[in-house]
Amino acid sequence: MAYRVGMPSVIIGLALLALWLYCLFDVITTPEEDVRNLPKFMWVLIVIFLADVGALTWLLVGRPRARHAMYASGGGQWVQSGDTPRGPDDDPEFLRSLERRLRDED
Repeated sequence: MAYRVGMPSVIIGLALLALWLYCLFDVITTPEEDVRNLPKFMWVLIVIFLADVGALTWLLVGRPRARHAMYASGGGQWVQSGDTPRGPDDDPEFLRSLERRLRDED
């Protein structure tokens, strides 16, 4: 006797598996000092053994708060995006040097 599984069940199952894998890798790759509320080791166990409930709990309670980091090419170190301009047109020093170059060419 064959067991019939509908397409919606397969899609939901794959989505839950993807969520679980994403959260597991996210817990593993998150630096220890950024993890909230519990030690990293405990979060790994929660996500592994509680599967989707653990994954949702990680996303809601354990994951680090959003922090936009940007790699500073000049200094070769990670800095907060609020510390440096996002693009050349937002950098006042770049705009001043551009203005100087344009004036010198005239």
